[in-house]
Amino acid sequence: MIYEMMRFIRGMKNYLKQYRSLETEYPFAKLFKKFQNILAANNASMELIADMGDKLSGEYVFDQQYILSTYDHLKNQIYRLIFDLNTLAPGKYVRLFDVFEDIHDTIQQELSGKWVLPLGDAVMPYSELSQDMYELVGNKNANLADIRNILELPTPDGFAITTSAFRAFLEKNGLDDYLQQAMASWDPEDETATEKIAADIQKQFLSGGFPLEVTRQIQTAIETLQEKTPKEALFFAVRSSAWGEDSIHSFAGQYKTFLNVPADQLQDSYRKVLASAYSPGVLTYRHQKGFHIHELAMSVGCQVMVKARTSGVIYTLDTLSAEKDALLATAAWGLGAPVVEGNVATDHYRITRTPPHTLCGFNVVHKSTMLVATANGGTELTPVPEELQQKACLTPELAQKLAETALLIERYFKRPQDIEWAIDPEDRVMILQARPLNIQLQAGCAKDQVDISAADHPVLLKNQGVVVQRGVAAGKVFILENNADILNVPYGAILVARHTSPRLARVMRKVHGILTDIGSQMGHMATIAREFRVPTIVNTGIATQILKTGDEITLDASQNMVYAGYAKDLCYEEITAEDVFEESYEYRLLRRILRKISPLNLLDPHDKNFRPSGCKTVHDIIRFIHEKAVKELIHLGDTRIGRSDAASRRLKFGIPLGLVVIDIGGGVQTRTTSAKDVSPDDITSVPMKAFLEGLMAPGLWSTEPMSVDFGSFMSSLTRTYSDFSARGQNLAVLSAEYLDLNLRLGYHYNIIDAYIAEKQNDNYAYFRFLGGVTDVTRRSRRARFIGEVLERFNFRVEIRGDLVIGRIKKLDPAAMYEKVKMLGCLVAYTRQLDVQMHSDENIAHHVTDFFQRSVQP
Repeated sequence: MIYEMMRFIRGMKNYLKQYRSLETEYPFAKLFKKFQNILAANNASMELIADMGDKLSGEYVFDQQYILSTYDHLKNQIYRLIFDLNTLAPGKYVRLFDVFEDIHDTIQQELSGKWVLPLGDAVMPYSELSQDMYELVGNKNANLADIRNILELPTPDGFAITTSAFRAFLEKNGLDDYLQQAMASWDPEDETATEKIAADIQKQFLSGGFPLEVTRQIQTAIETLQEKTPKEALFFAVRSSAWGEDSIHSFAGQYKTFLNVPADQLQDSYRKVLASAYSPGVLTYRHQKGFHIHELAMSVGCQVMVKARTSGVIYTLDTLSAEKDALLATAAWGLGAPVVEGNVATDHYRITRTPPHTLCGFNVVHKSTMLVATANGGTELTPVPEELQQKACLTPELAQKLAETALLIERYFKRPQDIEWAIDPEDRVMILQARPLNIQLQAGCAKDQVDISAADHPVLLKNQGVVVQRGVAAGKVFILENNADILNVPYGAILVARHTSPRLARVMRKVHGILTDIGSQMGHMATIAREFRVPTIVNTGIATQILKTGDEITLDASQNMVYAGYAKDLCYEEITAEDVFEESYEYRLLRRILRKISPLNLLDPHDKNFRPSGCKTVHDIIRFIHEKAVKELIHLGDTRIGRSDAASRRLKFGIPLGLVVIDIGGGVQTRTTSAKDVSPDDITSVPMKAFLEGLMAPGLWSTEPMSVDFGSFMSSLTRTYSDFSARGQNLAVLSAEYLDLNLRLGYHYNIIDAYIAEKQNDNYAYFRFLGGVTDVTRRSRRARFIGEVLERFNFRVEIRGDLVIGRIKKLDPAAMYEKVKMLGCLVAYTRQLDVQMHSDENIAHHVTDFFQRSVQP
């Protein structure tokens, strides 16, 4: 079956290459149909991805067959998208087939249960890691990387020996087949057999040889770290970081950790960590949790040792407190291993969760022993200095700093946290590792049963919009006024924007929640919000009007509500809910393949990486094709429409445009097909009707003669407009949902390309303006005026001299109709505006005047 499919794909690629060389000339109507097919397949693909993302919310039950069948449907849609784009732009994007085949092969291996480890370097520094790389560096390393690189909290320097190195180690020592055979014969209920098989496997790892390339990369990483402290010998904490470890499956204490390891002993410690993954306890634990053998992959973290004055553990929620309004910390002098293992006496502290995080209880005990690093490597228990034995390990100031740090991590990971920490000689709180603290809700308690006081927390929005990602978030509102504000979004904010955009992906890690006035639950941003589990509601219509920057609110995206203030009980129930469904194999499988489907890397169409080779996921391919399909359609409007085989007729109405209309399907009333002229009443194209309504609005189309100085006029005559094809006539190509308008008015050009249909995800409007009769300064002022108007209507705007380009997409039909109507108003108003632009002050005046005369944003 796979062979037949691949042969079919190769055949399609060869056909498209030949198709390009033949330069087949299809009528525009047929090519437009291909564009509509792309929109349909785009929507179908995004719906499938959204559905898979929804399944991870815990609201649905699904099995492996659901995953297989849904991905099969998605795969077919992607092939259809690639084929249709290459028909629209003959053979131009054949490379997309190869890109998708690479992604598909990886997903197919996951679905077939094969051992799939990501490709990557054998060793990577923490500075280059992120949580998304958990498959390469394990959950513990990935979590720590985000704490370091995103939250910018102090963590030990170091590097991860990746799962790629693990794979290389297995291959060099022939352990792949050995493990498969050993586990196939294992009886988990037989304790004696478990002990024996574990001992045999561990022996193989402890005696295994090291791949030369892995050895080289480890040595390079050590040398790089040594350059930072050339006068001190390096010692490392060597910690496991397996798939699933420090996630909802903690594996706490199951794997080995080695402290104060000299650099020349790292490889031996690495082998011991790998071997610990096959101890009797770990094998039994993994079996009980439903892990398959191919889900075991080990990365190892090598952290430079912290010179810890005091160390300990902090829970961001005191599970013993009825109010659950405090953090619980334990601390001891020296290194923290005995605190975790319970081998030494420790101080206990309760710290309030609300600022300023004061101590609300503590118990300082007599501490007689402490663990310290020895000069030549390793650790030892030594007596605590007498003056410290009765002294508190944490001052109120350090306790406050520790609480602030811990709660920042909790807010980021959206779960109560179990955090290991150390205080260095400079009183910095160093985070060593963090894992979820799994706590169940009390029986019968659920988020929709939490009593929210209307007096304390008035309802600001109720069922206003569409839920994209369920969840509860609290924080201060940040209104995104323009794209530049993205750089100023504070950590922990509730982001409120006029419309959705893939550009918001860059702040998904920082914000607690998202609200938009406009947007689609199937759009690119929605998919990213699901990926990062950011509580999100789109299409509220009024969020930016109701809320203002600095307001403290609670967003309940599970019940589609927004409350004023911080609804503490609701937030507590959200972070303490146990996601039992995440323990299933099906859940883990779906989440793994979604890592190759959902993430969006192609955010900016102008980025140099916005090309087929830049597509790393299925979502990237969909985004790329949608963007290029619109671009290709506009290009066809520039180059091919004039040769259309459809009948052309002149539009007759009160404004002297000299506009020729070509109907490619449903754009003009049927009864007029034989007429040589049509009137505005005959037009049935939705975007054309919107444009004409704006164009003919009273008081906008000026017929008064304008004076222009001779120098400006002669300057305009010497300009060339290479961006535009010479047409000889103004032209509009219409269908029921589509408009491609090329309009030359005197010495400037307007292009409008718009699509308005019932499916919100399909809708878009593109506007391009260039030219004028005056000097470049006045033309540029008019361009700035146009740009400001477009931005107020939420268009994405580019201005280069007197060239203005505006884009907007994914609005509902009524909203998009108003945008195109506004473009009609703008074309009418700006016809001779450059002549009136004598100074920069004229820009603001005309913006005000335009909105007084026409539609409001």
